Amino acid sequence: MLKKGMIAAALLGMVLAVGTPFAKAAETIKVGFSPEPYPPFYSQDAAGNWGGFEVELLNAICDQMKAKCVLTPIAWDGIIPALVEKKIDIIFNSMSITDERKKMIDFSDKYYQTPAVFIGAKGSEIKIDFSNPQSLKDKIIGVQTATTHANYVQKVFGSAAQIKLYDTQDNANADLIAGRVDLVLADSIALDAFLKSDQGKDIEVKATAPNDPLFGYGVGAGLRKSDTDLKERINAAIKTVRGNGTYDAIAKKYFSFDVYGG
Repeated sequence: MLKKGMIAAALLGMVLAVGTPFAKAAETIKVGFSPEPYPPFYSQDAAGNWGGFEVELLNAICDQMKAKCVLTPIAWDGIIPALVEKKIDIIFNSMSITDERKKMIDFSDKYYQTPAVFIGAKGSEIKIDFSNPQSLKDKIIGVQTATTHANYVQKVFGSAAQIKLYDTQDNANADLIAGRVDLVLADSIALDAFLKSDQGKDIEVKATAPNDPLFGYGVGAGLRKSDTDLKERINAAIKTVRGNGTYDAIAKKYFSFDVYGG
């Protein structure tokens, strides 16, 4: 017959063998992103590792949630379908929160907000009048497909200008350098690194686009409408990193101004 002490020891061993709630594996979250350079938000080093503002912020948010987040590459124009079809769990890729997208998916609270700008060749005689589409009559505007920027230029200048869509921002920028388009519209921060590069030395900002509902309400994490618990946890994590200084510490590595916006 086993003594009481031996029974207790045996039971403890059984508990340790099957594990405890505190020892369970971290939740894995598949994070969708378009695998293209988009500095300073996403950039890839020589070893193929992704870094940048959004990657560091994502890691901080996932640490707060005690979750393991795995970057999952998806082409930009298929990223929302991939979320809806449960191939990924969230989108964390500079996706603007818009009324149109909210018909299909949900969003977390915003985690940054910056204006859109038109860029063009230095010295080019282009005057952009946002109240007059004819100011860009017969001009060719390059813009990345399936973006708020594409929606905006089509709405404001589509009746007069030719809109040329690109699968990546890099390809739009390359055509601007080559003179195959007259202007490019994109996020001001995403274009900042390009303008400071040797490739962009002959390109400049031509105008900042005014606020428009098509640009949305900042950038947030895209989620399925049914994932309310995950949304609450991400929002709580964003609030925590904003409040404890982590967000500012990360942002200061990449920006000299308040990227969060008002």
